[in-house]
Order: sequence, then structure tokens, then C-alpha cells
Amino acid sequence: MISHPSRHCTVELQALPSRIGQVRRIVSAQLRYWHMDSLIDRAALGVTELLTNVHLHAQPDKLCTVEIELLLDRLMVSVRDHDPRLPEVRDVETSATTGRGLAMVAAVSESWGVRPDGDSGKVVWFTLPTAPAPVTPPARPCRTAEKPARRFTEVEHAVDGHRSAHAPARSAVAG
Repeated sequence: MISHPSRHCTVELQALPSRIGQVRRIVSAQLRYWHMDSLIDRAALGVTELLTNVHLHAQPDKLCTVEIELLLDRLMVSVRDHDPRLPEVRDVETSATTGRGLAMVAAVSESWGVRPDGDSGKVVWFTLPTAPAPVTPPARPCRTAEKPARRFTEVEHAVDGHRSAHAPARSAVAG
């Protein structure tokens, strides 16, 4: 079931690989509808990682709810499942093929966390800022000139006692 009042969208699903791709497309479409295109890649990556964790680890079932909410200055994305065990960020070997999901969520988000949900479940969430970070122009070095800057001047050459016209340009590249 999908509900989406103006600033809220909820999707209930079973976290199977085929459904994860569908939810990613739903989240992307909702963000386009809200004119938040700049958040699509990070939100889709984050929700994919959280749903993959549900698929790989949640027990007793893979049922979960994805919720996205557009708040005043941030997008809140959360995944609720029925497994009370809280996820942990662990150090993984460089050759490991799993175990980096939460670290990736942390890297692409403004903040993230997990909280128990009742007696038998949890909510894992992350936020993305809706406004771009202010861009500060690089500081320009102060230049104090003791001497005026030199300017190029046109120099005329005399060839065989005659004043030369402008010489053709020459290239340093052969050919």
C-alpha cells in the first residue's frame, strides 16, 4: 500500500530483492514529484542499503515499512521492521563482500540512527539536507604590489633598415 499526502510517503513491503528495486523507483518518483531531484541518488542508495539489511538479517519475517517525509529543511527516510536486534557498524576486511551498508548510509547522509520500535522491532533512519550547503567562495590571496605590474608592450623590429609589419604567429608545435 502506498500513501502520499503532500509531504509524506509510506510503502509496506516484504524485503525481497525484486521489491527493493521497486521501492527505490517509488522513492525516486516521489522525490521528483516534490522537486527534490538532487536527493534522489543518495536517498535511493540509503534505502537500498537499509532494505538489503532487512532482507539479509531481519527475523522472524522480511516485512517492513519504508517511510519518507519531507520536513522543513531535511528529508527523513526510515525503515521499520519486526526484528528487535539493533544493527551495528563493524569493521570489515577489505576483501569482504558485505558489511559496509551502514557505513555507506553514514557517508551519504547528514545523520542516521536506529531506535527500538515497541517490544518487537526497530526503526533505522537517515536524513538528507534539502537545501544545498552554502558555497563559500575560496579566499583570494591579498596582493600588495610594491611595483606596478609589468605590461606587455609592442616592440617594432627593423629588418634591413625597413620597419617591419606584424610578423606572422609562430607555433612551438612542429607542422
